[in-house]
Amino acid sequence: AQFAFRRCHWVNDFQANAYALPHLDGDQRESLQEGGPSAGRLAAIGPGTGLGGATLDSCGSQVIATACEPGHMGISPGNDLELALFQRLLANHSDIYSELLLSGPGLARLYHLLGEINGAETHALEPADITRRALAGEDQACVQALATFCGLLGSVCGDFVLATGAYGGVFLAGGIVPRILPFLRQSEFLQRFSAKGIMGSHLQRVAVQAITTAQPGLIGAAHAPLPPA
Repeated sequence: AQFAFRRCHWVNDFQANAYALPHLDGDQRESLQEGGPSAGRLAAIGPGTGLGGATLDSCGSQVIATACEPGHMGISPGNDLELALFQRLLANHSDIYSELLLSGPGLARLYHLLGEINGAETHALEPADITRRALAGEDQACVQALATFCGLLGSVCGDFVLATGAYGGVFLAGGIVPRILPFLRQSEFLQRFSAKGIMGSHLQRVAVQAITTAQPGLIGAAHAPLPPA
C-alpha cells in the first residue's frame, strides 16, 4: 500500500539466486573451473542453513528459474573415511541425505563424527568457529572436517549437474562458500565434481563459478519476471 504496488510475486531463495546468474559482474563471481564453450541450462547450488538449488533456462527472451531440492537428494561415500562416517550416521538416521552433512549444521556434525572415528576430543564449536580454525590451520580436526565437507560438496554438485542437465554452468551460492574459497580451491572439490565414471570428461568441460557478492538473491529478485496478471 505504501508503494502502490499492484502485484506481488514470491520466489524461492534459490530461484532468486538463479535469476541473478546472467547479471553477475566479473567482480561478483570467481571461476573455479573454466570449462569449455557451452550454452544451455545453468544451475545454482549452495550450502547454508540447508543445501538449496535451482536451475535457469532461457526460452527466447524469457528466462525461467525452477527451484530444486538438492539438500534432500541421496549422498554416497567416496572413500574409506566417508564410509565410516556413513556407517555412524546410519545408526541414528534411516536416510542419509545431502544437507545432513552439507550445511552449517552438517559441518558441525562432520566435525563431531570425525572426532568419534579418530578417538579425539571435540568441543562445542559453532560452524563458523570450525571454519575459522580450519582456515587458520590451527586445529587439525577442523581442517579434516572442512576438507571432507568440500569433497562431499564437489560430489553432490556433480550429481546435481548430471541430474538437471545444467551443462551451461554451475554457480556455488550460499553463505559458506565465499568464506572458504581459498580452501575450496586446494581441496578435492573439483576432483570429486567430475569423478562420475564415463561422464567425468564431460563434467570437466562444465564451467564452475562461485558467487562472491553478498546478496545475489536481491539481484535475481530485481530481474525475476512477474507472472501474467
